[in-house]
Amino acid sequence: MQEDKHPSYGPVVFRDRSAGYAFLTRSTASSDETIAWDDGQTYPVIDVEISAESHPFYTGKARVVDSEGQVAKFERRFGDGGQ
Repeated sequence: MQEDKHPSYGPVVFRDRSAGYAFLTRSTASSDETIAWDDGQTYPVIDVEISAESHPFYTGKARVVDSEGQVAKFERRFGDGGQ
């Protein structure tokens, strides 16, 4: 096999700064910044803007589409459907 063909794969902490949430996983991403984790080890940290803790879809703060209003708008524009 060829040497140095694949990037290094190791433990990394991803931190969502807007939600104050961080999780430890393995990744090929790297960073010069490090963080001390709960187990006493130091890991590289990657700051992300959105994670499952702050994404509107997963937090339940997603915008709800008013489908009844869309149907009423369609009926106003095009009539009652030919009935």
